[in-house]
Amino acid sequence: MTSSLAAERAAVAAAPARRGSSRLPRLLDEAARAFAQRGFAAASVREIVEPVGMLPGSLYCHFATKEALLAAVYKEGVERIGAAVDAAVAPLADPWQRLEAACVAHLTSLLDQTDYSQVVIRVRPSDAPAAAAELTALRDSYEKRFVRLVAALPLTRPTDRTMLRLLLVGALNWSQTWYRAGGGATPERIARRFVGVLKTSLAAGARKEHA
Repeated sequence: MTSSLAAERAAVAAAPARRGSSRLPRLLDEAARAFAQRGFAAASVREIVEPVGMLPGSLYCHFATKEALLAAVYKEGVERIGAAVDAAVAPLADPWQRLEAACVAHLTSLLDQTDYSQVVIRVRPSDAPAAAAELTALRDSYEKRFVRLVAALPLTRPTDRTMLRLLLVGALNWSQTWYRAGGGATPERIARRFVGVLKTSLAAGARKEHA
């Protein structure tokens, strides 16, 4: 067999795989849309694959289970938010400025109303027990950024930094339940105020202890 003929046959054999892999981004987008709008349990495989031009059974050529598809969507969402936070803090050296920039990027990403960010917000590990460990690991890996940022703060008195981090990130995450666009306070302003309140309160407590 000539090398040219072998190459041609290899290209023909690889064509279905290329067509399948080219559908993957669209498949993830449709899954993110369905999970964000309907939740993991209510979203059906059929409504995810039909806009992509696939049969329900074809999903399993890409993912072993619906839970595996959710994990892939969740991973994409976490990576997008993580990239935004990393880019925001990279040019800064001051610990408080870095934390503030991370919070701005975090909250802006959560409130951007994209399907991927909504999956990260709305789908809990307990919603998909078979994928719970993977979803939790993805979340924990992302939150390590805030562990490091809070650990670097130059606090002048003993402070439970774990509780401080949970308080701050929890407040940021909860804001998506009451935030309304056009209400006067932008995501950036809200995040800066949250950090400012914490910084002012910690400084005031330190002054009282040394008075």
